[in-house]
Amino acid sequence: MKDVITAQDVQSIPPGGELSTGLGAIITPWARELAATRGIRIVHAPAPPGAVVVAVGADHGGFPLKEEVKALLTRLGYRFNDLGTYSTEPVDYPDIALAVARAVKSGEAGLGILVDGAGIGSAMAANKVPGVRAAVCVDEAAARNAREHNDANVLALGAKFVDSAGMTAIVETFLTARCTEERHARRVEKIKAIEESYLK
Repeated sequence: MKDVITAQDVQSIPPGGELSTGLGAIITPWARELAATRGIRIVHAPAPPGAVVVAVGADHGGFPLKEEVKALLTRLGYRFNDLGTYSTEPVDYPDIALAVARAVKSGEAGLGILVDGAGIGSAMAANKVPGVRAAVCVDEAAARNAREHNDANVLALGAKFVDSAGMTAIVETFLTARCTEERHARRVEKIKAIEESYLK
């Protein structure tokens, strides 16, 4: 499969069809716009064996959606580490967020996914761990922006605001989008510099 998907690739697909891409393929902005205009769905191929491990966690309110996230990761071929919670019994979301953030910080996981009622509290807690850039995403566009512009490494979902279909689109985008443009990478380095200045 191609590493870069262009408008020409999209034009070769009949309207309403699907275009299959490899994991991590770069899709040009014009290709995305053309696909949307022509009703073409861009589908990412399953992750190859040994792909990035995803740390997942949720509080009691996010537990049911977390189980759906795990099923999606399995379908996509991702390995994951479930850091809790394991039921709908009440727990404190900062504890779960800390566990996922630590896994990402240590390199035990390449990315993290957190689920609570709104996603906001988990993101706030995770962002206290140096090196973690957690973003609350409510749709696919936000997920793409979080990864491409901000190099987010933890996704926070709000179970009260995201349904199964929305979760699927958000998670697939978060897993496959990359921060590749120099101007975005430069700005992420400035975020890191701010963090480092407060760690001294």
